[in-house]
Amino acid sequence: MKVKIKKQNKTKEFKLISSWEEVNLDTWLKLIDFHSSTKSKEAEETIAALSNIPKDLINQLELKDVAIIMSKISELQAGQNSSLKRIIEIDGNRYGFHPNLDEITLGEYADIETFIKNNIEKNLPELMAILYRPIVEEKNKVYTIKAYDGNISIRAEEMKKMSAEQVQSALVFFWGFVSVLLLTLESFLTTQQKETNKQ
Repeated sequence: MKVKIKKQNKTKEFKLISSWEEVNLDTWLKLIDFHSSTKSKEAEETIAALSNIPKDLINQLELKDVAIIMSKISELQAGQNSSLKRIIEIDGNRYGFHPNLDEITLGEYADIETFIKNNIEKNLPELMAILYRPIVEEKNKVYTIKAYDGNISIRAEEMKKMSAEQVQSALVFFWGFVSVLLLTLESFLTTQQKETNKQ
């Protein structure tokens, strides 16, 4: 999306994101950090992160222009595609979302739980590195991913290039699964406890 700014009788054209898919995870993490600052600083940093407008020029924009730009950014975020992208490609490498969350291992879940507990926002690349792993075999939209070995540091760096849209849809899908899993687990444990008490 193009933004035209007129200053001192000169009009310059700048680029603003045209879809939320253009925002990668690394940039999204910075946007999350901006929410803890003042509204003016948040607006300045958000526009700087999502456009090529220089910061000194952003600070010279009138409030109504800043409001229009921020409104456009909000519209793009609201209009994002929320369907889960099961297969993503980063720098020519294909990664698959865990194909069967019912078969998630205790090790995978323990690491996910730790990353969530230790500040989910700071650990999103690591979470994505657990949920998305290299595809080792693929045929007719069915795929197998690399087994989990806990070694995710390099892949977490790769995941910073995921789009924020992909990350958000993966989180929504995963939270839905975890909610159902916790209810099922609680029900199972309650039944087991009743059986134990009868004996």
